[in-house]
Amino acid sequence: MSGRSLAEEDLRTARLSLRRPTVADVDAIFAIHSDPSTCLHNPSDALDRLDEAQDLFQRWNDQWQSCGYGYWVVRRHGSATQLGFCGIKPMELNGMKVLNLFYRFAASSWGQGFASEAAAAVTTWALRHVPSLPLIARVRPANVASQRVAIRAGLARAEHLDGAGYDGFDWIYAARLPN
Repeated sequence: MSGRSLAEEDLRTARLSLRRPTVADVDAIFAIHSDPSTCLHNPSDALDRLDEAQDLFQRWNDQWQSCGYGYWVVRRHGSATQLGFCGIKPMELNGMKVLNLFYRFAASSWGQGFASEAAAAVTTWALRHVPSLPLIARVRPANVASQRVAIRAGLARAEHLDGAGYDGFDWIYAARLPN
């Protein structure tokens, strides 16, 4: 890692810019998380009120301050429109400390490879900058699109870790699991 702190890390891909969220992103957080289609497989993530989006932003910001990483806002180069969010958070899975890969995008951006491109960038970043923790994605068995994103990001099925999640049974995709 360079002399920069982790929190200053912006990511760029061929088409996308990823940056740390600011309070100005609360409306986009609300718009994306209040759309029933974006939370179809994770209904506990759905937001009903703007103050819930403000609380979610605050949790994301607190994680950036405590860990030096978190969720990034994803935009096309040169665009002010937020396509979605992608990032990592520390958690425990079956008693093992891991990083959970998260991606949620506006329905209007689906089918264009943005989630896969952002998830691959975040995966590369996480493997380089937080090498001590395995990286996982928790995906509902019916969410085929999310499964494809996890695979394109470099994660592989880890069936032995599958289990109950917040919104039902989780299939686990992982990278860098301990032997």
